[in-house]
Amino acid sequence: MCRNSQTKVVLILFFLLPFYPSIAQQRFADLGSFSLENGQVIQNCQLGYRTFGRLNAAKSNAILVPTWFGGTSQGKAFVANPGGIADSTSYFTIVVDALGNGVSSSPSNSTAQAGAQFPKFTIRDMVHSEYELVTKSLGLTHLYAVMGISMGGMQSFEWLVSYPDFMDKVVPIVGTPKQSSYDRLFWGTQLTILERGNFSPEAMKTVGDLHELNLTTPGYFMSHLKAEEELDFVQKKENGYVNTNPYNWASQLRAMIGHDIYRGRSMAELKSMIKAKLLVVVAKQDHMVTPGMATELAKFLQVPFVELTSDCGHLATSCEEETIKKAVRQFWESK
Repeated sequence: MCRNSQTKVVLILFFLLPFYPSIAQQRFADLGSFSLENGQVIQNCQLGYRTFGRLNAAKSNAILVPTWFGGTSQGKAFVANPGGIADSTSYFTIVVDALGNGVSSSPSNSTAQAGAQFPKFTIRDMVHSEYELVTKSLGLTHLYAVMGISMGGMQSFEWLVSYPDFMDKVVPIVGTPKQSSYDRLFWGTQLTILERGNFSPEAMKTVGDLHELNLTTPGYFMSHLKAEEELDFVQKKENGYVNTNPYNWASQLRAMIGHDIYRGRSMAELKSMIKAKLLVVVAKQDHMVTPGMATELAKFLQVPFVELTSDCGHLATSCEEETIKKAVRQFWESK
């Protein structure tokens, strides 16, 4: 390549750099002795996170994305891809590792409070830790949006009432503002299996089977898995779950079981508290996080609402990804 061509390439790359996401390294915020709403304290609390893209001069383009149940910021990085729902070519995307996920402070990585000794935290505690990260570690006084999937959607709903003035927009995707009776039974059964099984690898495998069963729907299973392939499917899945830390799993289960943004308040009282604009996305056939509670609240608040209808169940976020992208893009562009 001649010198002039090399110079042109360098100049092009220089001018394009601001439009490409930053390298997303795993980072940690030191929250010190982090007090929980039940009075317990997580010692030497660390909150993992990754940032994508660039914060604009006005500091008005930051989107916080909490992780889903058992998920990590590494596994959730796709949301920041160009064209993604938190496109880092336009937004400064902060993907946060929720407490208990094995990256942030968790039963599996705490030296002072390991395993069963780890304090019991709530979804509200997760959100408070994220607020500490954003304000104290990143120095932000406002967010453009909070958006999450599944347990991340639960955290998004909690942001609405815990810090109502802190963001402009909130997008809970297949999350819920409160657990239904079915949800509590489902999550509670997983927790009971772990407790009765003394948090053994065998108990974790059984929990994994139950979890997989509710990720989709009977129709999805029958169209994607032959009956004679079921045993091999289960064995492969169990081999994956056996490496999951059961105390981490249980810690986030407890947080979800107790999740309730109403806390004794009526819908009308909740409406008076909510300041941010809200877009709610549910999956009609979701057996993992049933859509009823989120649907009811969205209709009462008369906010933009998207209902995914495929038989993918909780995994409709993947099966109907383009529907979600279109709705979220329109929501970002709305006044």
